[in-house]
Amino acid sequence: MTAPRVLHIHFGKEGGAERFFVNLAKALDRRGVEQRFAIRPNRSWAAEVSALGPTIYDNYRYASLKRFYLEWRLRRLCRTWRPDAILAWMPRAARAIPDWPDAVKLTRLGDFPRHLDHFSHCDALIGNTPDIVSHCERNGWRRPGLVISNFARPVVPAPVARAAHDTPEDAFLIAAAGRFVNRKGLDLAIRATARIDGAYLWLIGDGKERPALEALASAEGVADRTRFIGWVDEPVHHLASADAVAFPSRHEPLGNVVLDAWQAGVPVVASRSEGPGWFMRDGIDGIMTDIDDLDATVDGLKALKADPDLRRRYAAAGPARLAEMFSEDAVVDAYLAAFRGEFET
Repeated sequence: MTAPRVLHIHFGKEGGAERFFVNLAKALDRRGVEQRFAIRPNRSWAAEVSALGPTIYDNYRYASLKRFYLEWRLRRLCRTWRPDAILAWMPRAARAIPDWPDAVKLTRLGDFPRHLDHFSHCDALIGNTPDIVSHCERNGWRRPGLVISNFARPVVPAPVARAAHDTPEDAFLIAAAGRFVNRKGLDLAIRATARIDGAYLWLIGDGKERPALEALASAEGVADRTRFIGWVDEPVHHLASADAVAFPSRHEPLGNVVLDAWQAGVPVVASRSEGPGWFMRDGIDGIMTDIDDLDATVDGLKALKADPDLRRRYAAAGPARLAEMFSEDAVVDAYLAAFRGEFET
């Protein structure tokens, strides 16, 4: 069967959702899918995407008159290139979907939309967890809703040398990652580290709360044991250096960090936020805690610190669960079926 032509519209910034966008685009390219892109300019991942197909750069501000020019360019692209499918990433991009009758029009959602107003041109919505699709249906979505999750980028984890971040080789090292915003719960990772003797913490990512997190590390007395790593292209390599990954999100539609930790073979202590609560099994794939339960997070990390056999057991269980639920072949097959309009909900 001939591979489809796919137009992606993505106006995200930096983070796990953007990393999966790049992952999927590369995987589709490996399947022979011809792709075009409309993305924000000056993204750290832009070169990886533009290497796969011609790219339009635009910030797409809906309140600006300049949006009409972008919308015209997308309609012209549809007339001249004739895509088989148009995939918007998140509600902002869905507003720019051309009403092109010859393409299957989809929006991929990695979070819970506040309303459905932007999806009028969509033939189907794709949620990366069942809860997202159910949320849309409760809010009045009556067209197909598909659950297609993420897969981890196919890389071989290469642990970053601890010396690169001034961390002792024999320290119990905790890693946490994500955008530095309140919902990620990274303040709990700092507070938990402060309650574990000699533990070090690598915080991978960045965001508006960095000054507050730096102040908290100082107030908790662990500034000298906390390393702010910043954004990295492949977090899996930093995660692979850790003894445990803390994932204390207050709200998490999926949880790419857990998938990366499993790929790295590192045990996870995660909150029962929406995504991990769906795919992670407490006591089988790792340790789960209630949201904002600092004591349970500390207890889980201390249990891993005290018991190397427990760490090894969870380190083996995570990759097995990853292969069971989040293989690249299964995810790409599901997207290709969606691009053909095969909507099995």
